[in-house]
Amino acid sequence: MSVLPKKLFKKLQSREVNNALRTLPEVSVAIDFASNDYLGFSTSQTIFEAVHNRLKSALDQPVNGATGSRLLTGNHMYYKKTESYIASFHKADAALLFNSGYDANVGVFSSIPQRGDIVFFDEFIHASIRDGIQMSKASSYKYVHNDLEDLERRIKRKIAEVNTENTDVYIVTESVFSMDGDSPDLERLVQLSQLYKCHLIVDEAHALGVFGVNGAGLIQELGLENQVFARIVTFGKGLGCHGAVVLGTGALKKYLVNFARSFIYTTGLSPHAVVTIHETYHQLEKTKQINHLQSNITFFNQTIEELGLKNIFIKSNSAIHCCVIPGNTRVKNIAKSIRDEGFDVRAILSPTVKSGAERLRICLHAYNTQNDIKKILDIVKKQYVYSS
Repeated sequence: MSVLPKKLFKKLQSREVNNALRTLPEVSVAIDFASNDYLGFSTSQTIFEAVHNRLKSALDQPVNGATGSRLLTGNHMYYKKTESYIASFHKADAALLFNSGYDANVGVFSSIPQRGDIVFFDEFIHASIRDGIQMSKASSYKYVHNDLEDLERRIKRKIAEVNTENTDVYIVTESVFSMDGDSPDLERLVQLSQLYKCHLIVDEAHALGVFGVNGAGLIQELGLENQVFARIVTFGKGLGCHGAVVLGTGALKKYLVNFARSFIYTTGLSPHAVVTIHETYHQLEKTKQINHLQSNITFFNQTIEELGLKNIFIKSNSAIHCCVIPGNTRVKNIAKSIRDEGFDVRAILSPTVKSGAERLRICLHAYNTQNDIKKILDIVKKQYVYSS
């Protein structure tokens, strides 16, 4: 068997020295404050049975896979129904399903910005968006996280340097940031994009199931759905299943079908996966779990203030709450102490976040009890003070 090349071995050694080596975790049986399954849909018996019954009644024989890419044999009948339903749910002209949020972001950002175009992206944007932008031939520039004055300065400077008739400009952000749980001023972003004739693209991965009527997301909560170029919504968080969708015009969908390589050159989602997506959207329209989740978010914010922890938590009204504890070793030790108490919380280390910005990432769910929220915050306070 071939030996790992020396360069790769040294990179692994460097991670070990910095206490930043990633390993696959064991399955946790602790109380969940770590997963992105905000509404508990991943274990919903109602959704499980609805998917089973729909497939059993519609298929003459068992079907386990899509059998090919959607442009060949994989475009089974559930795709059209589900995409039409999702487009209506999100008040969009069209919807195109992708196999994952990563596939959607890589597909969108590698194919849409062209040579000579400009992309402005928030410095904390998701890795999959960065990867997609790097695969494009456009010029790209990051701006200070959620600092729209910095963004406007950069737009003005770059627009003055180019022939705007031949240059399309894109602004990219998330409605809820995965490592901070905070949000940009989306209304102001729309105004900026219109003022400078930019195309605004918003990743709504962590807003689905959390914000808006029936959990439709922050863009719809603010009534901005007709003022953004594209929305990217993933299902591995609030919907507790797999896949993603790009929302936009019919022309955008047609373009992605023709040029998004992560869509074209991959086997489609199975009928079971697509029907699961459809059924979770149906459940969003009638669940009370969104209200439970919002109550827990309010209680969490009230409790960190009562315990005097507000200054070490990043402000968030989402399901994601981050306690900044600098140092990989320190934050890993605190996370382990919390897990030893029976609560599943994960440490986010550098280089995933900047050195000095390491943190505990606490995810709230509709099924967490207020008693458990109070307990975990009491432990955080105790361990933070002990480790100082």
